[in-house]
Amino acid sequence: MQKIILVVLSVFISVASVAQDYVVDLDYYLPKDVSYNNSIPTPKSIIKHEVGEWHISHDKLAQYMYALADASDRITIENRGNTFEGRPLLLLTITSPSNQANIQNIRKEHLALTQKEGSSINTTNMPIIVQEGFSIHGNEPSGSNAALAVAYYLAAAQGPKIDELLKNVIILFDPSYNPDGLQRFSYWANTNKSQNINPDPNDREFSEVWPGGRTNHYWFDMNRDWLPAQLPESRARIKTFHKWMPNILTDHHEMGTNSSFFFQPGIPSRTHPLTPQQNQDLTGEIGTYHAKAFDKIGSFYYTEENFDDFYYGKGSTFPDVNGSIGILFEQASSRGHAQESDNGILTFPFTIRNQFTAALSTLEAAVVMRTKILDYQQKFYKDAFSEASNGGAIIFGDEKDPSKAYHLAEILQRHGITFHQVKNEFMSNGKKYTPNSSYIVPKNQRQHRLINAMFEKRTSFKDSLFYDVSAWTFPLAFNLDYDESISLSKAGPVIKDLKKTPATGPGNSQYAYLMEWHDYYTPKALAMILKKELIAKVGMSPFTSENTTYDYGTIMIPVKNQKLSPSEISEAILEIVAATNVKITAVTTGQTKGIDLGSSQFRPLEMPKVALLVGEGINPYDAGEIWHLFDTRYDMLITKLDVKNFQYMDISKYTDIILPSTWDNALDKEAAKKLKTWVQNGGTLIGYKNAGKWFKSNDLLEIDFKTSKDSATNISFEQRGNYRGAKVIGGAIFETKLDRSHPVAFGYKNTSLPMFRNSTLFMEADKNSYNNPIQYTANPLMSGYISKPNLEELASTVPFKKAGVGSGNVIYFTDNTNFRAFWYGTNKLLMNAIFFGDEM
Repeated sequence: MQKIILVVLSVFISVASVAQDYVVDLDYYLPKDVSYNNSIPTPKSIIKHEVGEWHISHDKLAQYMYALADASDRITIENRGNTFEGRPLLLLTITSPSNQANIQNIRKEHLALTQKEGSSINTTNMPIIVQEGFSIHGNEPSGSNAALAVAYYLAAAQGPKIDELLKNVIILFDPSYNPDGLQRFSYWANTNKSQNINPDPNDREFSEVWPGGRTNHYWFDMNRDWLPAQLPESRARIKTFHKWMPNILTDHHEMGTNSSFFFQPGIPSRTHPLTPQQNQDLTGEIGTYHAKAFDKIGSFYYTEENFDDFYYGKGSTFPDVNGSIGILFEQASSRGHAQESDNGILTFPFTIRNQFTAALSTLEAAVVMRTKILDYQQKFYKDAFSEASNGGAIIFGDEKDPSKAYHLAEILQRHGITFHQVKNEFMSNGKKYTPNSSYIVPKNQRQHRLINAMFEKRTSFKDSLFYDVSAWTFPLAFNLDYDESISLSKAGPVIKDLKKTPATGPGNSQYAYLMEWHDYYTPKALAMILKKELIAKVGMSPFTSENTTYDYGTIMIPVKNQKLSPSEISEAILEIVAATNVKITAVTTGQTKGIDLGSSQFRPLEMPKVALLVGEGINPYDAGEIWHLFDTRYDMLITKLDVKNFQYMDISKYTDIILPSTWDNALDKEAAKKLKTWVQNGGTLIGYKNAGKWFKSNDLLEIDFKTSKDSATNISFEQRGNYRGAKVIGGAIFETKLDRSHPVAFGYKNTSLPMFRNSTLFMEADKNSYNNPIQYTANPLMSGYISKPNLEELASTVPFKKAGVGSGNVIYFTDNTNFRAFWYGTNKLLMNAIFFGDEM
């Protein structure tokens, strides 16, 4: 009994000790070589707890930032917009009061460095611009919690050191890159916190519920969206970046609990070839300031391992192709308030202090290296102009789908890329480019290198390992026609105010209306038509009506036998055209060349009622992309069914259920039986990626996946990780050929389609060619990295399969057709499965 009491007492003392170590005051973080202004509010005075005592929620973070701006003449604050959940996207501009008084002139003079005439500007007395941003992954919270202490330091510190910093640096301070994710995670960590901090990794505090706080509202990893800029948070960041063109941008993250602290450079061989070597040299020199600062506080760190600088859609790499220096910080995560690790108990305040230290060491490096880094930015753009001096231009567009081309032009505009109207319609390499559906991008401009990064197709690489995707060629992602070598003489005026050319509404018809299925927003238009309970049919073959040719998949809306009167139908059609910008044509006769409008080759359509399986075991990124597509692009309801409650749900009301990429434990055998019965009764089940293996193992779909045997020869133990990594398809673009007569390919005007792939699921083609409407070509690689054995395996396989099961359908895609919201080119494949699945 005495021994038990002693053991219990020992544990109690140990836990109490952890709790005591965990409670720190602001002095734990702050440097001692300056004094602090008592009139500046401390974090605790506003948020009512010490930094690191609780996980900061975004509302309290914003409250403190506003309080600082009110109290300090060093700080101005602005709200640049809102997240999907309505939280403000704040930016603090922090510098000396004298710089604040002259801020617009400073910005104007700084931007001149990036212009053609800026190569002769003397940078001796110019301030350097540093953009510091925190916790783009909401469940990597030490960054945003450190932002409290960093902002306080910059507002309250006094003395020559801080005066020199604020005189020479303009700090663009974003305390939370991901407000929605930060709020979600802070709720989890705080509601699972014990009074006696429990560092046991098995505690619930360290196991977030699905989907976790990493992502934004629609479950996107926003640190992949710097280049596509599809999300409101990203667009605010990008606007700030291009408004200022900062010299350094920091991106504060977290990694595994058993790690230490990482700062860039990353692995040298994995730097994108368009990034100048001087960028990496300067990053390394800045790293010496981090090393010195971390040595001073006794924190371990490492560099030039694990992480890379290849994909320009990440926060630490995007600046590198814009004449800036991006710096990634990765702190071992406590994932709560304190957690056991290989390095001892990792407390939340310790992680915050490391992030605080890195933020300040960046500013110290900026002060000392100021002119060197400004001169680098100046030289970057001088060299870019020199590279671009040969001229020429790129054209992209789609004569049948102006919406996709418009959305790519939007991205270019967000990145400060100049582009023109097309002067007159013309043909190039067999493709037609028109003024209303195409854009011309001159190569000789300031953003020449960024243009190269967005449009290039790259298939040779120094390294075979990638932290993220190896290809993102934008015109391929949008499935647009494009030509990289046209004369600028074909260009019309520069487009300064990008606007869609409005579709003209049709006249009043007493017979029928026709809508070709090519435009990106035709699914939205069709959903609106069906929601109004109008009869609509899809044409299975091309035809010509009143001297206009209509392609496969044309939608026909008859006027007779509808619930609405002809005039009400006309009003509804005009409303739909105005809302979607999709062309709809009125016709006066059912007689055509081809299938007549009364033909049985026009198949009736019904309003789909779609559900999406979500929850533990489902890939939240893939699920979120589908939710986002339906909700924000097509304004279609989609019901999210949590797999944990699936057995209790009545699913008979749904016409379509989508299963994103999943793991084996997401759904059990009973769920498979339930889905099979539902399909047999007429439902359409659509699956992605690993869902195909689940379909196969549960007899929902017969799939012949290729299997390959591989053995490592002359590979050392040390090399084994690289050997395995080289066999992964991290993300590349491949060419497929289309059977345009198949309903899954309706709306595509070309017989080839670029598709994104980041899996090694190779599906054999069906013996009947008509069951292979999408098939990889014999030599499919268009852009990105794939190993030679994998390329051989992929050739002539198929990414799509459909089978009838009872009265319903099972449809399967080997890869994600909705990748990161910028793969506009393959979104329609899913919508075709939704609307036309019964006709496949």
